[in-house]
Amino acid sequence: MDSTSGGTAAPDPSSGEPGPSAAAAGSSSASDQPRQKPEGSSPPAPPSRYESQKRRDWNTFLQYLKNHKPPLTLARCSGAHVIEFLKYLDQFGKTKVHITSCPYFGHSNPPAPCSCQFKQAWGSLDALIGRLRAAYDENGGLPESNPFGARAVRIYLREVREGQAKARGIPYEKKKRKRPNFAVAAASVSVEAAAAGSNSGGGEESGGGDSIAAATTAAAATTTV
Repeated sequence: MDSTSGGTAAPDPSSGEPGPSAAAAGSSSASDQPRQKPEGSSPPAPPSRYESQKRRDWNTFLQYLKNHKPPLTLARCSGAHVIEFLKYLDQFGKTKVHITSCPYFGHSNPPAPCSCQFKQAWGSLDALIGRLRAAYDENGGLPESNPFGARAVRIYLREVREGQAKARGIPYEKKKRKRPNFAVAAASVSVEAAAAGSNSGGGEESGGGDSIAAATTAAAATTTV
């Protein structure tokens, strides 16, 4: 009887096709492999230290407004209320600020303790205002009505910086950043190009004037310290 008429034919070794046992082994090995998780199932990244601190500061300020007498809403908050909040935080400060009558006034490292009060350091207050200003914008506040960017708040921070510098004998001097020469050269080239365009424009004097003003503003912004 012909062997090809019944049963399962043996695979031809020269054909290169895997036999039933090889196919079964391949399917079992594929099923044994762990399934990959879909890309969207990965947990969200935790917030950064800055974001966490900003959220805490924002909640603290809202709680301060709630406990204010009389209670205040965020819409009625002004720069004066922000200054009150900063003064309120002085009770939690850890920076000794000497008064003018203290014998250690102007000494950064006094040799003995004194009765002067602790306050918040200027750098801490400045960073706090920066975080609260950003949080106000992120929570739907209008930039033009942001109380943390009010002029009174900036003046208060400057007075705190200067007062603590004198009391602790620490100079706060702005370091002049070195500007590369090519930035100044590029600004001057822009001004010259704008001036040349206005001269060649003929009767369009107003357009040429606007170009010069824009180029001058860009140059001032580039070279201002």
